[in-house]
Amino acid sequence: MPMEARKSGRPRVAVLSRDLILETALKLLDERGEQGAGIRDIARALEVRPSALYNHISGQDDIIAGIRELVSDRIDVSGFGNLSWDDAVRRWAWSYRSAFAAHPPTIAIMVVTPLAPKSRTSQMYEAVCAGLIEAGWPEHMVVNLIVSLECFILGAALDHVAPDNMMDPGEDETAPNFVAAYTARASGLPSPEARPTDIVFEMGLEAMLAGLTATFQQLKGES
Repeated sequence: MPMEARKSGRPRVAVLSRDLILETALKLLDERGEQGAGIRDIARALEVRPSALYNHISGQDDIIAGIRELVSDRIDVSGFGNLSWDDAVRRWAWSYRSAFAAHPPTIAIMVVTPLAPKSRTSQMYEAVCAGLIEAGWPEHMVVNLIVSLECFILGAALDHVAPDNMMDPGEDETAPNFVAAYTARASGLPSPEARPTDIVFEMGLEAMLAGLTATFQQLKGES
């Protein structure tokens, strides 16, 4: 009896892997929030038993750490060691906002979750720290500098995904200056396509960099 020909084509279910689990977890987190991205939810989405996931991840904390890595991988640290420290921070900050604005539900989780040891997220911070220290920033100030920028960046990421009319006071006769300032805001945009959130982020970031530059110059003058 002739041997049956082997069926060709890709399997119906993708081969389970850590990357697939994490990408699925991030997708569920974006769609449903933290409550819809647990172990059972991920397993159901991948059409496997929850126990199968534990061949690739150790638990929910490992998934959160892995999601953090996925987002951190999108943050550009290429300027550190190649550009001036302020231009490197500028490139890092814009890409940082974009990375988290693409996945807003991750922000609330990441700001209260400690870093996992030996993670790719730590390597992102390593590149930033190395670049700032090499540029001449005192070692004891570097982490504080990073965290102060992150506080602004993460808030800006949330602002970026909010509706553009969040600050619209409407026709409020009790707040004439607020109404006038909001109305005039549109005239300050460089083009009709420009978003206020980009102008706000640039203004805030440049103000922070100006202050940090002044501090840096003072430190250099004292050394």
